[in-house]
Amino acid sequence: MTMDLGKWRKGEYTKRIEKWMKVQKERRIYELGSLPPFLLVFGGDVEPIEHRWNQHGLGGDNVADSCRSLHPGPVSLMHWSGKGKPWTRLDAKKPCLVDYLWKPYDLYLHHDHHHHHHRMDNRLANS
Repeated sequence: MTMDLGKWRKGEYTKRIEKWMKVQKERRIYELGSLPPFLLVFGGDVEPIEHRWNQHGLGGDNVADSCRSLHPGPVSLMHWSGKGKPWTRLDAKKPCLVDYLWKPYDLYLHHDHHHHHHRMDNRLANS
């Protein structure tokens, strides 16, 4: 999603989206995560963007065990939309090929962090 911030502020879109989020909190009106408030506010007044800007659907778009490949050409943003998140599939040892592109950014796999917790787990197990 890209937007003109000047128009965003002038149209008070943050306030309008937050209004729908409050309605959702009071009485559940949708089930699809964070996108519905935007759809309710913009009401179809949206334009598609080129695939190179948003490589969407890497999470399988809520289809179980669904893996997608990257669009051809350069990609600016990789979006694991859907239920198949790379950290979940990597942890379950059932990754898609594109999930390995995310792996270097997993803060829980950082070398020092991992060893620190491993040492703590060993200490707790031995006490």
